Amino acid sequence: MADARSPDPSEQDEPDRSDGEFDLERFFPYRIRVFYSDVTRALSAVYQRDYGMMPAEWRVMAILGMKTQGLPATEIVSRSSMDKVVVSRAVKRLEEKGFLKRQTNAQDGRSFLLQLSTEGRAAYDDLAPKLRAVERRMLAGLSEEEIAGFLDITRRIRDNLADDDKGPDGLD
Repeated sequence: MADARSPDPSEQDEPDRSDGEFDLERFFPYRIRVFYSDVTRALSAVYQRDYGMMPAEWRVMAILGMKTQGLPATEIVSRSSMDKVVVSRAVKRLEEKGFLKRQTNAQDGRSFLLQLSTEGRAAYDDLAPKLRAVERRMLAGLSEEEIAGFLDITRRIRDNLADDDKGPDGLD
């Protein structure tokens, strides 16, 4: 059976281009995109197989699954790093599957609170340990310190990107 994962650019026999020439295989954003694709494929194999869900649907379910109270869609958007249109479509599909329920937001009558239905909670409770098992397989062979270091690096990179709001020279 062929290896379905994306090719690892570090496994290529290309010379190191330290002369400043652009090399896609060594370009950090490209490597992250390949990494993201591999991780998403490993996780989605579980929730697509078991519940026919797409990545955005699982992400909405996971956010709601961590809460006992309903959340407005705007909060799901901010927690998920997904566009509001993507969240809206995922919510609609989850409702059609019977995994979500809406209730009027008592604090803002113009919006709804979204919450997992009984069926949605059962699906979440079934999927969460399976996805944690996939995560354990992904992280096999890495020490706690390596994992903590990786998480720290990703946080610091996100902090660097947050500075993009200040303009190209880092000033407001």
